[in-house]
Amino acid sequence: MDQIFVTLKHLLVGFGPAQCQPIISAVISVAGIIGVFATLFAITTILERKGLGRIQNRYGPNRVGPFGILQPLADGVKALIKEDIVPRTADSVVHFLAPLVLVAPVFLALAVVPMGRNMVAIDMDAGVLFFFAVGAATELSVFMAGWSSRNKYSLLGAMRAIAQMISYEVPLILSAVTVIMIAGSLSTVKIIEAQAGYAGGLPRWFVLTPWGLAGFILFMIAAAAESNRSPFDLPEGESEIIAGYYIEYSGFKFALFFLGEYIGMFAVSGLAITLFLGGWHAPFEFLTWVPSYVWFFGKLLALIAVFIWVRGTLPRLRMDQLMNFAWKFMLPMALINLLTAGIWRFLAPGISRWLICSFLVLGPYIMLARGLLQGSGVGKRTYRYAE
Repeated sequence: MDQIFVTLKHLLVGFGPAQCQPIISAVISVAGIIGVFATLFAITTILERKGLGRIQNRYGPNRVGPFGILQPLADGVKALIKEDIVPRTADSVVHFLAPLVLVAPVFLALAVVPMGRNMVAIDMDAGVLFFFAVGAATELSVFMAGWSSRNKYSLLGAMRAIAQMISYEVPLILSAVTVIMIAGSLSTVKIIEAQAGYAGGLPRWFVLTPWGLAGFILFMIAAAAESNRSPFDLPEGESEIIAGYYIEYSGFKFALFFLGEYIGMFAVSGLAITLFLGGWHAPFEFLTWVPSYVWFFGKLLALIAVFIWVRGTLPRLRMDQLMNFAWKFMLPMALINLLTAGIWRFLAPGISRWLICSFLVLGPYIMLARGLLQGSGVGKRTYRYAE
């Protein structure tokens, strides 16, 4: 069962002529990635709307299909048949290309994420570098959408989005560098291999180390900001700039922006699983009989659930709070975590290594957090009740 999809792909490729087999293999991989993650996108939208409804004490979608499970289909049909409106003064070519430039890179990024044993579309030595390189194109698409719309709100939303994405991309990459240092490779496959095996009944995942836990938390916070997820959804602040950089988009183009953001969230979550959570490896040795792709997608759904939980729980930050948090807390912590990972690498295994590295992470965390709170003017919350 573990290699059923790999075997099926090899069987389908074998039917084609020898000179066309590389092309057939690439087409099957692309079709598989698009099909699986487009389906996951539809499932996630209904789960998120249902989950947020329960958090906010309401039902959520419950009209289309049994328990509202066909709501994503209704939304897709609506997006397809809705009128496509382009502002008269907009740059029509750039306006049309912007959503395509957003969607294409996030699907490309998924090509280097292993989704199971021997289940990676492209196994390259610089897989992590490729992931971040193609992911940077999303910032270009955001600027294209904001600038081409010829709307002050869309341009303001684009500038806010770019400032946020650039600010949080720095700690995102630095958090990944710690894993690259320890694994000694930029290959996503080799990084997962470095986390194989078990010790004392626990897996050798990087997240189960002081620097790995700190790096994982920093990575996921930065990933939420990169994906414009709450509480970092400043570019789409409806109460301030209506809908941000895609205010002038409608119909299927708007749906592509929506799709791109979710696929980007899946991609960065998949990379977090690869870097810190052992990839497709099972959490316990007695569960290795479960197919590897089940573990990958199980971990992916768990991270998506955390994103939904955070969205329904935390309020949106102000722009100054968002930027202060990035440059005064996230960046220093990411740099300190780099030092901690280097010290962990050269210290002898034992309790002393754990104590030293834990102190190196917790000490700066407490000092930076206190400094950030003191500078913000936020005091201790007190509750007063009417008598």
